[in-house]
Amino acid sequence: DAPTLADFMPAGGGGCGAGAAAVAGVSRPPAVRKPPWLKMFNPNTNPETAERYKFVRSTIKKTGLATVCEEARCPNAGECWSSGTATVMIMGDTCTRGCRFCAVSTSRTPPALNPEEPKNIAEAVEQWDVDYIVLTMVDRDDLADQGCAHVAETVRNLKQRNPNLRVETLVGDWQGRLDLVEQLVDCGMDVYAHNIETVERLQRTVRDRRAGYQQSLSVLRHAKTSKPGIVTKSSIMVGLGETAEELHQVLRDLRDHGVDIVTFGQYLQPTKSHMKVDRYMEPSEFDEWKRVAESLGFHCASGPLVRSSYRAGDLFKSRLASRAAG
Repeated sequence: DAPTLADFMPAGGGGCGAGAAAVAGVSRPPAVRKPPWLKMFNPNTNPETAERYKFVRSTIKKTGLATVCEEARCPNAGECWSSGTATVMIMGDTCTRGCRFCAVSTSRTPPALNPEEPKNIAEAVEQWDVDYIVLTMVDRDDLADQGCAHVAETVRNLKQRNPNLRVETLVGDWQGRLDLVEQLVDCGMDVYAHNIETVERLQRTVRDRRAGYQQSLSVLRHAKTSKPGIVTKSSIMVGLGETAEELHQVLRDLRDHGVDIVTFGQYLQPTKSHMKVDRYMEPSEFDEWKRVAESLGFHCASGPLVRSSYRAGDLFKSRLASRAAG
């Protein structure tokens, strides 16, 4: 739909008043306004976090790395960067898929991969002095192996420079090719993450047509069965029109496919051309979904601004501690 005046008004109204939402006698449904609890972390509130944030940001810019923090307009960039970590997006900043929720650029023919990228990323991450890093990727359906070898080589380079570094790979579905799942789990990564994104009913509406609910579940299950000791992880967006029972079903399906960690976060419309928000879930509801997930055996991060990589290192360590305790 074309934007109305209401789309450009600040939260709480103002300006020309409610009557301006009607144009030429045609009424439109009111825009869903962002609630007050959607507040982003400001890293400049104290000198220590401000300095760390600026250091990580400058390192990223100097190396020319693409981070999902910037490309996907993640609301947690300030919090994560000020703590000295970031989620690095590899294989460029252009995806071959066009999911309706995602702000990453798309193209059928993205630029060729940079063969020096695995080495460059390892050198940059070493400068950050972190013990946990998340690698994510754009989908590259244009490549024969969809970039799997490139991801695996990046992990090996990171581990060679710092054997104690924990590496989480947040990857695509490889078009359901289980041989590529096996190739990646054998490269030395610690957490295999792939996002289911939404409930089964909304998959075709939300995700690219080449993605699918059962395909994603199959990939997650195969990662676990190929290497039983690894941690597997998936994430769910809310506010897209899903029901509570559908969310319960996603959790049950993820559990039945061996997933260890799950996150819940509010969908936020990145631009006017993307899907609109159906509703904003209240913080108390996120707390309840965390309780439900934990009752099913997951480790869980749940909150309005939680994203796939939020507190990734903490969740991984909690999972390992839980395993050690039996």
